[in-house]
Amino acid sequence: MPEPLLVVLNVLLLILLYLFFARVLRAVWIEMKEPALATASTRSGSKQSTKAKPTPKPRKTPRSQPSRLVVVAPEAHAGLEFGLADEMTIGRAPGCTIVVDDAYVSSLHTRVNRRQDAWYVEDLGSKNGTFVNGRELNAPKAVRAGDRLSIGSNEWDFR
Repeated sequence: MPEPLLVVLNVLLLILLYLFFARVLRAVWIEMKEPALATASTRSGSKQSTKAKPTPKPRKTPRSQPSRLVVVAPEAHAGLEFGLADEMTIGRAPGCTIVVDDAYVSSLHTRVNRRQDAWYVEDLGSKNGTFVNGRELNAPKAVRAGDRLSIGSNEWDFR
């Protein structure tokens, strides 16, 4: 092989190696930051807006059925409300209905969905588990108003 070609290939290899290390360091940095609750609008840099993605208006349900999720923890986001849609996902991925920036939350962690006349919470194979009223979920569980959902260091009340 001609020597100039070898030099170009060496330089390209070094560039790829540096890009790889930069990506690894960025991932570690993101994991080490303080966990915070975010929505799609706050991920884009706007710290003022704490509204979730618009969700369809929930159907009328009996009083014992919840119609929204209310943040209990972390304190910085306590009181933030999310209307329940027919199917919602919670996780770190930007495509989730509720985006949570917490190292103990999986990219696609939990699903909340409506089946017939009841709301169910289901863990989507997360590493750290999903808890309802302090008990870890092993299968989809029906929830009612007053139940508490815990994921990582985040907690919501069904109301």
